[in-house]
Amino acid sequence: MSTFTEVEALWLERRIENRVRFGRIVKERKLDRHRRVLSFAPGSIFAFVRWSSNDFGKIISRIDILRAVAPGQRCSTVPYVAPGGEILLRLSGWPKVERVLQMVDAVEALGIDPADVAPDHWHHVHNRLSVNENPRPYTKARHQAWLHRQKVMR
Repeated sequence: MSTFTEVEALWLERRIENRVRFGRIVKERKLDRHRRVLSFAPGSIFAFVRWSSNDFGKIISRIDILRAVAPGQRCSTVPYVAPGGEILLRLSGWPKVERVLQMVDAVEALGIDPADVAPDHWHHVHNRLSVNENPRPYTKARHQAWLHRQKVMR
């Protein structure tokens, strides 16, 4: 068993796309011209976006923001993710996926790596978007508070 959480990225033009939107990849293995396996260290946070379509358009869109788990740690199963991960956010349907991607862009516009965002923020975004409410934006002040909390808890 690997000490890493592994994600299979897949791209079949106009049919299927499974990709990592953000996260710190520690290892990458190319399987063939359409598939790669990306590895994440335990505790790291990453976003995994999946969509598939047919001749009539998109039929499924999903985003999962996960925290990679250590070997033997409890986790939720997620397709294409081995062994699985701690789910911080899981939404489906293009409008909600698009909103999450816009929020990721907004975090990056602040100069913050989305992989460093407080996990509680991704829970908040999941909860609010699940009920069609607007989540609070992530701010530099919230990020500084999160970094300070991490330092104090060590």
